[in-house]
Amino acid sequence: MTLPKHAAVARPSPATGGTQAQGDAIVAVPLRHPWRISIAVVLVFLLALFIVDASQRPDYGWAEVGKYLFDRRISQAAWVTLTLTIYAMFGAIVLGLLLAIMRLSPNPVVKSIAWLYLWIFRGTPVYVQLVFWGIVALIYPVFTIGIPFMTPWITIPNDVFTNLFITAVIGLALNEAAYMSEIVRAGLLSVDEGQEEASTALAMSWGQTMRYVVIPQAMKIIIPPTGNEVISMLKTTSLVAAIPLSIDLYGVSRGISAVTFTPVPLLIVASIWYLLFTSVLMVGQHFIEKRFSRGTGRRQAGPASESDPGAAAVTAAPTGNDLGGKG
Repeated sequence: MTLPKHAAVARPSPATGGTQAQGDAIVAVPLRHPWRISIAVVLVFLLALFIVDASQRPDYGWAEVGKYLFDRRISQAAWVTLTLTIYAMFGAIVLGLLLAIMRLSPNPVVKSIAWLYLWIFRGTPVYVQLVFWGIVALIYPVFTIGIPFMTPWITIPNDVFTNLFITAVIGLALNEAAYMSEIVRAGLLSVDEGQEEASTALAMSWGQTMRYVVIPQAMKIIIPPTGNEVISMLKTTSLVAAIPLSIDLYGVSRGISAVTFTPVPLLIVASIWYLLFTSVLMVGQHFIEKRFSRGTGRRQAGPASESDPGAAAVTAAPTGNDLGGKG
């Protein structure tokens, strides 16, 4: 028979020399876990061994890491990366919400168009998409409006995709919108159907139901995984070299390393900045998840009443994710 983590055993009573009386408190003795402690000691030892070895290896170039960690070029590139993340995620959230509503629309044409968008942008690598957006200005030097095979009514120069920063924002946002739409759709589907039936009974249209009833309730499901996507977007910005945009954090660090012939220290510098940003985002995600998970756990019961001294108190399960989610 396997005992739980804190095994309840009957200790001999000091006064009577026998076992405890029925009304006495039960002493919980924690079980020992020698293998768990041994594995933890080995892992800590290996980690300390790696840190000591890495600190003494000249190939890491720690002096160069300290030199370029707060270099003005690196800090400006880090700001560009953060700006790319914010703009791209904002566009992805707005477009993802629209695509999710389109997929849930009763119109089969609208639903099919949204499904086709998701099929294309989720089925092709983001690097390939960014390469394509980088050469759009060559494929479409101008945008024209008019009747096919006739003289265009309006001709607009393609000045949008000649700006590499704007092109990077568009490419990242279009790709991320395909994933955000599924997150939003899952949140919308989590709302009970009775809410829509009640809205219909109140003579509300489908659009009013989505805007005033369904979407506000779905935010509890939508917000926490969105934090994971923000962290993922921050790291995905390193792929904008495919456009090619080289003013982001990874692009600038790679450019400096090509001149100084110190690739490893500059990779460490970029990694430290990425870790700094992701750590801040993970902390924010933790509090957001904790905020939106309120009310989902079981409430802790109070102590047993005097009329029922044998009733056990129920321990509440913690709400939220103490580790801050997958990110």
